[in-house]
Amino acid sequence: MTTYFAQGSSQTDFSREDLRRILFETFQKLEPRHKVLALPPDFTRANSMAGPICSMTYEYFRDRLVDVMPALGTHVAMPDWQLDRMFEGVPKSLFRVHDWRRDVVTIGTVPAEFVSQVTEGIYQKPWPAQLNRLVWQGGHDLILSIGQVVPHEVIGMANYNKNLFVGTGGSSGINESHFIGAAYGMERMMGRADTPLRKILNYAQDHFCKHLPLAFILTVIGPRDDGTLAVRGLFIGDDVECFEKAAALSVRVNFTILDEPISKVVVYLDPEEFHSTWLGNKSIYRTRMAIADRGELVVLGPSVGTFGEDPEIDRMIRKYGYRTTPEIMRFVRETDDLPKNLSAAAHLIHGSSEGRFTITYCPGKLSREEIESVGYRYGELEPMLRRYDPKKLRDGWNTLPDGERIYYISNPALGLWAYRGRLPA
Repeated sequence: MTTYFAQGSSQTDFSREDLRRILFETFQKLEPRHKVLALPPDFTRANSMAGPICSMTYEYFRDRLVDVMPALGTHVAMPDWQLDRMFEGVPKSLFRVHDWRRDVVTIGTVPAEFVSQVTEGIYQKPWPAQLNRLVWQGGHDLILSIGQVVPHEVIGMANYNKNLFVGTGGSSGINESHFIGAAYGMERMMGRADTPLRKILNYAQDHFCKHLPLAFILTVIGPRDDGTLAVRGLFIGDDVECFEKAAALSVRVNFTILDEPISKVVVYLDPEEFHSTWLGNKSIYRTRMAIADRGELVVLGPSVGTFGEDPEIDRMIRKYGYRTTPEIMRFVRETDDLPKNLSAAAHLIHGSSEGRFTITYCPGKLSREEIESVGYRYGELEPMLRRYDPKKLRDGWNTLPDGERIYYISNPALGLWAYRGRLPA
């Protein structure tokens, strides 16, 4: 078990040439390799620097990089313009589409006793570890899992083996993993590397994947003073140590702790990145611990035009709406369809304010009727964009000309925000 490279700090700023040099030196240590698979994230994680890293991987291995499969999870396949934008220079012929409903194999089962123990009895069923067949049966001699470590609502800190078991996993494993995280409570997990679901995924990796030639390339991304993004950390290895080091840095870089709760937070959803509430509700997950009781979250979503990335999940969201946890848990017990779509149930819980604060959604492509039917307040996008102009606001506290004080976030995917008084002692 090896950590090949692990460096970073809240002030580090790796250039692209730095990344290329480090990657090439690391790849040389891993030689010889003849059949390489890369597993980068999709366009929803474009800020991770995984795209340029994947391009550098192709630059090094050339025809030995035989497959590139974006870890879509439940997301839709990337169109050509996203592939071109994110993976410059990588031939289209190398890309494979992950089908989370059909093209997977169950490689083992985490025992119910273990699941119950780590979830404190909240979930008492065995968990199916699933992978795309290409990952499991492709005969590669190097599998590179590439991505960003950042606070995450389902598992505490994104990436590492989540990129495998969720990003290239199957419907049962994804559904149940999301539900485990929701039932355990995301505010108990976000920003933590050692969580119940992480323990379950680590068990699966340790017991079922020892023969796979895995290596993880993990970034930590943080803002510069001018608002652009810097690579603050790079961690490469084949075991949990590189992930834990990356997670420790991400907490310092990506976790903003506020001395007062926010009465009004305004979050902007970049039109290229956020097209659904499934993705856009990062605006809720990542800010909820910072929002005051009876506060308001305003979500500016110019390209939000659907609820779910998957047609069936979209139907579930429209049918049940973003209700409180007790309501969703009752639906899971009493209905026939929601128990078969537990990732949708988890998402509905994650997208609820639990009645503690209000959520005003301002979508570019959904109607008032649609937004209000799922439990949110509706806001007209254009008037809201004039009042809360993303071109004029800066990340953090802003005071408007009429004296209104708001907290502005230009991209909720890049961090986690919390009021100090909501953190455990």
